[in-house]
Amino acid sequence: MEQVSNQVIEQPAGASPASESRPGVRPGHNGPNLTPRAIAKAEIFSEGDYVVYPTHGVGKVDRIAVEEIAGHRLELIHITFEENRMTLRVPVPKARTAGLRKLATRKQFDEAMTILRGRARIKRTMWSRRAQEYEAKINSGDPLAIAEVVRDLHRNAGQPDQSFSERQIYESAMDRLGAELGALDRTDKQAAITKLTDFLNAA
Repeated sequence: MEQVSNQVIEQPAGASPASESRPGVRPGHNGPNLTPRAIAKAEIFSEGDYVVYPTHGVGKVDRIAVEEIAGHRLELIHITFEENRMTLRVPVPKARTAGLRKLATRKQFDEAMTILRGRARIKRTMWSRRAQEYEAKINSGDPLAIAEVVRDLHRNAGQPDQSFSERQIYESAMDRLGAELGALDRTDKQAAITKLTDFLNAA
């Protein structure tokens, strides 16, 4: 049996418990600053929506259903992340505090693109501290914060002096931003990453 009633539940994609299907509705999010799972604004979710979960990125709402978990009847949002073959089940009352949100608007993404064109702002602190800040920005799920990471690390992308951890964080941020842009443009993630890279190189 699954755990406590107020927790987000992860499971492999395709493994879903018995439930009463009930088309969806309810709360969600618009990205935070640095904290993962910052509280989101209230949104209405429906089956088929593309959504962003802070620590996993872009997924798709498969269904919203009422299920019994550890003796509690809960309305759960089922989100599938195809790339890592995982399904997340988020209790509707917890969606907002979990940071679940719909895709950024075109206007918000335009702001992210403007950030990409800006000058890199590299703090004069130890790399380990900066790496933690970059990871926090990526896990915030906020496209503007993620764009800052891409902007700051793009300068050395592919350069011989770029460390392995710098490259990993850069690629992780680019992957998140590309996934959301791809969903927004209705293209695939790789095409979106190519678009972002071309945009950065032309800056």
